[in-house]
Amino acid sequence: MIKGRRVAGRGEEMSANYAFGTFAEDEVIIKQRLLTRTTTTRGEPPLKKLQKRFTTFATEIEKDSENNFADCEKFYKAFLQEMMTFELPLLKSKAVVDANLREKESFNELQEEIKSQICQAKSDIEELKKQLEKSRVERRHKEECEAVRKLVASWPPRSETEKLIADLETEIAALEAEDASCVRMLDLRRKQFSLLLHVVEELQNTIIEDEQRNLGDDQKLSSEELSGGVGSDAMAVD
Repeated sequence: MIKGRRVAGRGEEMSANYAFGTFAEDEVIIKQRLLTRTTTTRGEPPLKKLQKRFTTFATEIEKDSENNFADCEKFYKAFLQEMMTFELPLLKSKAVVDANLREKESFNELQEEIKSQICQAKSDIEELKKQLEKSRVERRHKEECEAVRKLVASWPPRSETEKLIADLETEIAALEAEDASCVRMLDLRRKQFSLLLHVVEELQNTIIEDEQRNLGDDQKLSSEELSGGVGSDAMAVD
């Protein structure tokens, strides 16, 4: 239990150290592993093994011995085998790189297409905004026209209105004719009343003159009677 805990503690400590390592250090390690084809920390790196095979082959060739042909061929085959072993991951890596480049190119094309679609979508949105504003204006006009239509519909038809106007014009003409007749009648009555007043005035004047004449006659008669009575009395006295 104690050893298990210690191992777990070391693993956690290594993970923590790796997690908190700087990005530059990680980049250097990855770059070094890619250059030396080192995938693990155990064993000899492939590039170093290839270098050793080449050095061994070159050293065997440089020997002056004439009986080392078999060894040279053996080292040559070993070198070729090691080179093929070293080249295979390179070919795989190249295939991966080519696939990544194609994928990157495809991604760039997709990105350009998405940008074009975004621009088209923005253009469509602006166009739809204009259409929406135009539709709002048209709807407002339709609502105003509907309100005017309802207002017009609330009034009677034109034929009824024209008939009513004609009736009113006829009635107005009749009233004007009646007014004119009344004016003529009033003028006639005014003239008749003026004539009546004139006749009454003349009649009054005639009555006054007759009364004055009668009064004069009465006075004259009284005077004559008075004069006649005095004469009779005088004669009687005599």
